Amino acid sequence: MAADNEISAIYYIQHHLQNLTFGYHPQNGWSLASSSTEAVEMGFWAIHLDTMGWSIGMGVLFLWLFRKAGKMATTGVPGGLQNGVEMVIEFIENLTRSTFHGKNPHIAPLALTLFMWILLMNSLKVIPVDYFPQLFGKLGFEYMKIVPTTDVNATLGMAFGVFCLIVYYSCKVKGVGGFAKELSLTPFNHWSLIPFNLVLEIVGLIVKPISLGLRLFGNMFAGEVIFILIALLPFWAIWLLDVPWAIFHILVVTLQAFIFTTLSIVYLSAAHEHH
Repeated sequence: MAADNEISAIYYIQHHLQNLTFGYHPQNGWSLASSSTEAVEMGFWAIHLDTMGWSIGMGVLFLWLFRKAGKMATTGVPGGLQNGVEMVIEFIENLTRSTFHGKNPHIAPLALTLFMWILLMNSLKVIPVDYFPQLFGKLGFEYMKIVPTTDVNATLGMAFGVFCLIVYYSCKVKGVGGFAKELSLTPFNHWSLIPFNLVLEIVGLIVKPISLGLRLFGNMFAGEVIFILIALLPFWAIWLLDVPWAIFHILVVTLQAFIFTTLSIVYLSAAHEHH
């Protein structure tokens, strides 16, 4: 009986951590993966439908909320939505002014988009872990992970997007030659140490998006695992532990969105600086 319970618990954890994957399987052709093994066999070009769907959905929700707040804006007594949106915009403006030292009108809107999009995706974590898997299971879908930031593909995708902007603005502001010179002569300004500088700077440049994405993924994934483990406990223990952990995780959700946004601004600020 204990062995059966252990197997059941392992299956439950694996099931809740598996994405709804669509791709080309060598034997089944284009199909949804029915197991983690099939998902692996589909290879690199397989797509996580749940990650894509929920992340796009949260992006649309962000645009809809801010558009609605803009259309409802009044100089009189503002409503709750307008107050909330104005607070977020003011917060991001202050963060950008204190962190970004270049001149670029696109940085603040980018920071606002990153913060709100990540915050909304992270916030899906407060929904009970069984709710949507059971709901979509009744609709015929074997798997359903609703928190996009617990998928490393999503977090690294956003991080590499920031990385592309870092390289773009580094070349635009400093020129391709200036950017190459910065990589070659930093930190040691001597021609004989150019190979060492290049290795050091290129590794540091590549590590930025990787650490940015993995930090967000690691914190969100760990929190998801703990929610799943709590769900395996007896009924009385679930309420005893789940509510305090959910309240604590609200802080983590906001903090991780803040950290990702702040580091993105810092990296982009460095891309605008001349050395």
